[in-house]
Amino acid sequence: NSGPFEILDIMDEKLLRNIVAKYKVTQVYLLAALLSATAEQNIELGWKLNMRSHSHVLDLAKDGLIKKMFWPSSIAVFGPTTPMENTPQYTVMEPNTVYGITKQAGERWNEYYFNKFGVDVRSIRYPGLIGWKAAPGGGTTDYAVEIFHKAITDGEYESFLAENTGLPMMYMPDAIRATIELMEAPAEQVKIRSSYNLAGVSFTPKTLSEEVSKHIPNFKMSYKPDFRQEIADSWPSSIDDTHAQNDWGWELKYNLEKMTSDMMRNLKEKYKKIA
Repeated sequence: NSGPFEILDIMDEKLLRNIVAKYKVTQVYLLAALLSATAEQNIELGWKLNMRSHSHVLDLAKDGLIKKMFWPSSIAVFGPTTPMENTPQYTVMEPNTVYGITKQAGERWNEYYFNKFGVDVRSIRYPGLIGWKAAPGGGTTDYAVEIFHKAITDGEYESFLAENTGLPMMYMPDAIRATIELMEAPAEQVKIRSSYNLAGVSFTPKTLSEEVSKHIPNFKMSYKPDFRQEIADSWPSSIDDTHAQNDWGWELKYNLEKMTSDMMRNLKEKYKKIA
């Protein structure tokens, strides 16, 4: 409710351009995408949506209709041949998911448009994102959101990932702050135009369940890995984000304990209102 709002199909380039011109938009944050688990089940739509939407916004910037754009990448750009611990910024990238392939291709397009046309595109390789405001959206790391809801409503949760599957995660306030800090950084400080590694905090379903149990003592966790386990196994367990720290001063604020407390407090409040 804080400003103009329109619903559009991001695949409709003409309508996108009309809306950008109508509202004199100067920056675009492109968050439309089919995520990892969902894209595996709809390959064609995953490829078309993730690639077309990206090229439409890159072309807006190339043609001078906007000044700056943000496009999110993901730890999905990495694959089974990537070093799994403390994954460096520059490393082997052989993704084996539809989502990861679109993100790797997107990173190359970012760099191409920056070098060829001077497009001010900025990007972060997000780890798994955890927040209490929105429902899980078809990602492989969604267990780390679902667990909080189920802990409060049912007192138990069945994880679709195995108990010792370590993955890098980040609490939404940190992810939003990182995005804004990167977008507000002077252009000369943004030295990587493909996408920046961002570490967050790494944990396993077992570690998270132990933390949740501190707030809900009788909480029970069980494990039944599904097709998402294979995706998770191809991703790093921890990330090196030294470049983000050095280039634009990135610093994490929420560790596992602080994030869990905040999630619990906000979700309990939310469910109280529903009841």
